[in-house]
Amino acid sequence: MRLSHWSWIILAASIATQAHAGQEVGDYRGLPQDLAAAATAYDLAQFKSDRAELERLLADDYTLAGSNGRNQTKAEFIADSTAPGSKTTYVAITQQVSKVWPNGAVLGGMVDAKGSDRGKPFTMRARFVDVWAKRDGRWQVIFTQAHIAP
Repeated sequence: MRLSHWSWIILAASIATQAHAGQEVGDYRGLPQDLAAAATAYDLAQFKSDRAELERLLADDYTLAGSNGRNQTKAEFIADSTAPGSKTTYVAITQQVSKVWPNGAVLGGMVDAKGSDRGKPFTMRARFVDVWAKRDGRWQVIFTQAHIAP
């Protein structure tokens, strides 16, 4: 699996409880309702490789600091996330963390994931953190740090 795509899988972040048929959404109890809704939408957008939702939920100045030591822009991340033959089939989050303040939040944890990257199967474990900002009344991810864990 390409390392930049590993970072995409890590972004499937904050996913903790199973919703249905292999799709999972985060456990966002205790978060402001609008942030919880945005985080759930982001989880599902990544799980479904939904380009339009990713465009909406990632800030234009978004940066992914991935495990490969390389930063990705919003456009690069979306291209990797929606590449043909790439699909996440399982994601589980443990050790979830959330820190919220007016107009900002950090959501993170440990992620275990399985799926395919451009048709090749993968399994991985990583630690991630997503930084959210509320701009013009809507929540968007502005930064993600992700690294592969043993």
